[in-house]
Amino acid sequence: MSNDVRIERVLKATIDRVYDAWTRPALLVRWYCPNPALDLKVDADVRVGGEYVVTMGPYVARGTYTEVDPPKALGFSWQWDHEGGPSQVRVELTEVADGTRLLLTHTGLSSPEDATGHQEGWELELNRLAELLSAPPTGLAVDPA
Repeated sequence: MSNDVRIERVLKATIDRVYDAWTRPALLVRWYCPNPALDLKVDADVRVGGEYVVTMGPYVARGTYTEVDPPKALGFSWQWDHEGGPSQVRVELTEVADGTRLLLTHTGLSSPEDATGHQEGWELELNRLAELLSAPPTGLAVDPA
């Protein structure tokens, strides 16, 4: 078993809509937690060296953006406040005929069990992202930050 996560999906939305959903806090709060019953708060300074904090009920994840290449790629460190060491997440987006191919890799996790837990969490979050993106584009309209 691996200590890494790799998830590939095709989302039925433009690459710009998918990238916005990953980088705009007003959109992140609509999908960026595997459990929709938890209160979700996202603060994000999306620039290389910028920091983010995601509060999911009692759980907090934080990190620093290491790659910001709109609308193709986003990389950031990932650290839970309550456990584990730092790891790395990279989201790669590519335009395809059916929408946007998303490739998420989460590397440097502490154990195969940790990777399994993160895989399950990311899968649930990406399901929520797909639901958000299936709404008409006007459903994603927010004022620029």
